[in-house]
Amino acid sequence: MTPTQRHTYTGANGRKSLYELTTSSSHQELVVFVHGFMGFMDWGAWHLVRDFFTNAGFDFCRFNLSHNGGTPTEPIDFPDTEAFGQNTYSKELFDISSVLNHIESWHRTFQKIHLIGHSRGGGMVLLAAQQWQQVSPLGQVCTWAAICDIARRFPNGQELTQWQETGIRFVKNGRTHQELPQAFELYADYERNKMKLDIKAAAKAIGKRLHIFHGDQDAAVPISEAFELRDASGAEVSAIMGADHVFGAVHPWDKQQMPAQLRELCEKTLENL
Repeated sequence: MTPTQRHTYTGANGRKSLYELTTSSSHQELVVFVHGFMGFMDWGAWHLVRDFFTNAGFDFCRFNLSHNGGTPTEPIDFPDTEAFGQNTYSKELFDISSVLNHIESWHRTFQKIHLIGHSRGGGMVLLAAQQWQQVSPLGQVCTWAAICDIARRFPNGQELTQWQETGIRFVKNGRTHQELPQAFELYADYERNKMKLDIKAAAKAIGKRLHIFHGDQDAAVPISEAFELRDASGAEVSAIMGADHVFGAVHPWDKQQMPAQLRELCEKTLENL
C-alpha cells in the first residue's frame, strides 16, 4: 500500500493550507493536481483520481489553494469566507510554486513532475508550468476543462464600475448556497500582472508538452476554450463525449468507482504521461 500523508504548506501571504502526498519509494514521477474555482482537493471523486494514478505507478499530490476558503482543520467547502474574498490569480500561482518547492525540500526530488489542473486550475497549471520548466524537470501538463483566458472571467461596464466603487462583490455557490465575497483586488491584481497571467502565452511556451481534455457538454467552461488553447499551443484537444464540467462526478461522491466519463478522462490522460 502506498502511504498517504497530510501536512500543511505555507502559501501566499504566509497562509497555511493543506496538502496530501501519496508516495512510494519505487516511483520516480509525481502527478500534482490543482483544483478549480470554488473547489478543494477533497471534492467529489478526486480521491479516486489519486488512486488511479498511484495504481498506475505515479506518486500523487493534491492540495488546497491557500485562499480557496478552506482551512487546515476544515479543508472542505468554504468556512473562511474572508480568505476566499482575498484570493487573486497571483496568489494561486504563488501557491502552486510553493507546493512544488515544498515537496522537493521536505520530501524528495523526482525525475519528472506532471501537472494536472481542473477548470481554473487548468489555466493556473499552464502559468505555473511556464515558470517551473525553467528551474526543474517538468513532465507533461494536462488541462481538464480549463479556462483559456482570465479577463473574460470579470464583469464589465456598470457591474465592473460598481465592483470598484464598493470594493467587493458576491458570487453564489449553487451547492452550498453561500454568497461568497470577492474583493476588487482580484481584478486589480490581474490588471497589474497581465503579462504574467496570460494563459494562452503560457500554452504557447509549453507547446506539445500540453495535453488538453474537455467535456463536449461543458456548460461552465465551453469546449471552445479548449480549441483556443489548441490554437495557441499546437497541442491536440481530446474531447470526452457527453461529459459535463466535472466529468460526471458530484460532491459528495460515495461510490467505489469513478463515473465512466471521469475514468475515460484519467485513462486518456495516463496515455500522455
